[in-house]
Amino acid sequence: MSFELYRESFPFRISEVEIGASASGNGQQRSLRVGGASTLPFLSFDGAPGHLPVVGMEVWDVVPEPWPVPLENVFGPVASDPVGWARHCVEEWGAEFICLRLRGADPELGDASPEACATLARDVLDATGVPLVVFGCGNDAKDNVVMQKVSESCAGRRCLIGPVTSDNYRTIAAAAMVNGHLVIAQSPVDVNMQKQICVLLNDLGLPQTQIVMDPTTGGLGYGLEYTYSVMERVRLAALQGESSLASPMIVFCGFEAWRAKEAKTGPADGVVQGALWEALTAGTLLQAGADMLVMLHPEATRAVREHIKALAGGEMAI
Repeated sequence: MSFELYRESFPFRISEVEIGASASGNGQQRSLRVGGASTLPFLSFDGAPGHLPVVGMEVWDVVPEPWPVPLENVFGPVASDPVGWARHCVEEWGAEFICLRLRGADPELGDASPEACATLARDVLDATGVPLVVFGCGNDAKDNVVMQKVSESCAGRRCLIGPVTSDNYRTIAAAAMVNGHLVIAQSPVDVNMQKQICVLLNDLGLPQTQIVMDPTTGGLGYGLEYTYSVMERVRLAALQGESSLASPMIVFCGFEAWRAKEAKTGPADGVVQGALWEALTAGTLLQAGADMLVMLHPEATRAVREHIKALAGGEMAI
């Protein structure tokens, strides 16, 4: 009895997005391409697989508090120096991009000036040579001012900045367009709301090639199943012709995984349960369509990069 593999083809593909560029266009900074798939993740027998997902690491502008012991053990020596921390992530742990989280800009957590945030972002870019994601503090009014300065300071470097939401997108998106950056379109785990923010950005004049979606994810045991279903629906809709959803997706695996109490505990036999928790969260979101993964623990980062290679079967991206 013969077996015939079932194949499913889709008429559309995910937009290809390039992140990172030198200011002059011929410097040493690396760039990354994500997206481009015309099939579901890692199903290359159904269509073009696009570019392989990329794995970056998160850096904070302030020492995180409270800080889980396993992370403090790893980052303690460099946590007070964001530029050194970022350089360590790239040179020692193989991060393909850096995500700078500007928590210190929050008026209730340091109220760092927009100028200081912009200088730090530029310093991280210059020190690492890899693409930069800049994530705001979550205070809309402050983020508007901060991201304008960051955008100007890093003009021409094709950073990914945000997040922008349907309630707070005009200022940051306009700054991104003027200075040649991309934006993170964030929605609260909802297909229709993700579509809404992308449509608003398109109407403002931002093309699909300058948008990366953040569907807002949950960690293992903390909403991961619901997150998975929403991301999968977003990806299927895009492949079936919903052009406003045809952007790559970014997920913040490390931040979400280490919020779980289980990640902070575990057996005292040398196993870092939090790193496993983070890696399992990332591995699941890869299957849901994640194109960019932001990690924290170096061991989780290493494991996920190896996992991607294994899933790709040694194939190169298109």
